[in-house]
Amino acid sequence: MQIYLDYSATTPTRPEAIAAIQTVLNQQWGNPSSLHEWGQRAATMVEQARIQVAGLIHAAHPESIVFTAGGTEANNLAIMGIARLYTVPQHIIISQVEHSAISEPARLLEMWGWEVTRLGVDTKGRINPQDLTAALQNNTVLVSVIYGQSEIGTIQPIIELGDITQKHGAVFHTDAVQAAGRVPLDVQKLPVDLLSLSSHKIYGPQGAGALYVRPNIELVPLLGGGGQEMGLRSGTQAVPAIAGFGIAAEFAAVELLREIPRLMKLRDRLFSHLADIPGLIPTGDRDHRLPHHVSFCLEHADGKKISGKALVRQMNLAGIGISAGSACHSGKLSPSPILLAMGYPESAALGGVRLTLGRDTTEADVDWVAMVFKQVLRRLSPD
Repeated sequence: MQIYLDYSATTPTRPEAIAAIQTVLNQQWGNPSSLHEWGQRAATMVEQARIQVAGLIHAAHPESIVFTAGGTEANNLAIMGIARLYTVPQHIIISQVEHSAISEPARLLEMWGWEVTRLGVDTKGRINPQDLTAALQNNTVLVSVIYGQSEIGTIQPIIELGDITQKHGAVFHTDAVQAAGRVPLDVQKLPVDLLSLSSHKIYGPQGAGALYVRPNIELVPLLGGGGQEMGLRSGTQAVPAIAGFGIAAEFAAVELLREIPRLMKLRDRLFSHLADIPGLIPTGDRDHRLPHHVSFCLEHADGKKISGKALVRQMNLAGIGISAGSACHSGKLSPSPILLAMGYPESAALGGVRLTLGRDTTEADVDWVAMVFKQVLRRLSPD
């Protein structure tokens, strides 16, 4: 038996998206910038996908969707696109629990003389909006806070944070890659100026993403070229991937309200199954949490035999796919920076694990995984 519980890493491409990709490859393979019939057929596929992705987040204007090669590029376009508006370094604010697609561009800006404030989080991984208020400066031009944290599942108070930012006059961006298709998103109601999306997190193909850009928000493009995507992302569009992204977004919008309670039920069932294991600590916020997300850390991980990575390897041998929060660099295991930011000791931060559920996950899967998980932990634990 094989069970995949790593849907936050990537999702299997749904058949309807694959069919759309095949249609493009076989029939709509023209360059969408070309004026002839072949090009215009491809352009129609791109614009249809733009409407579908806009619909997922309730964007009133489809042209506010800028297609990219993925969530990482969308995040970089948001951060660097704002930063490049200024000839003199300014101030930006991010959190300590951002994805590396945000923290790395911020680090690069720091090297260029920008000031970067990294907001701390509580033990559940949540930002206190008062901390944002205190951190704002006269030269703060951008605040970027992740919507739903991929490693611990915590959802941030985006409405409060966005309101504070916009009242200050700065641009507010959120990385919603993990949230899209899992919680309702309405950019007409949310106080966000920029919002990042990724196709392969919502059962679309890898290699496609998008940045929502609220009308009247100015960005400087990262790439010089032919001026595709409203001048913000030059390069011939990846029409097959974009078409698959559009179909996935349309289905995600339709299935969202039905999937949320189903996933929450499975999530809570798995938490309950694993609640009595000594030394296994639930991480993240149980009340403000992505509906598909279960995460723990091992209280006494040693980074060798007992670690998140070791647990992932053993579960894989049992035919179950999960993921770990710690990272391996040059053969040495590094503790999860997310868990460290939440106040966990280094030993526990070496033992972070994540189990994320999806549209194919069943109660039987959850029950089996819990049983195997307990067996593997007993085998790894010292006598």
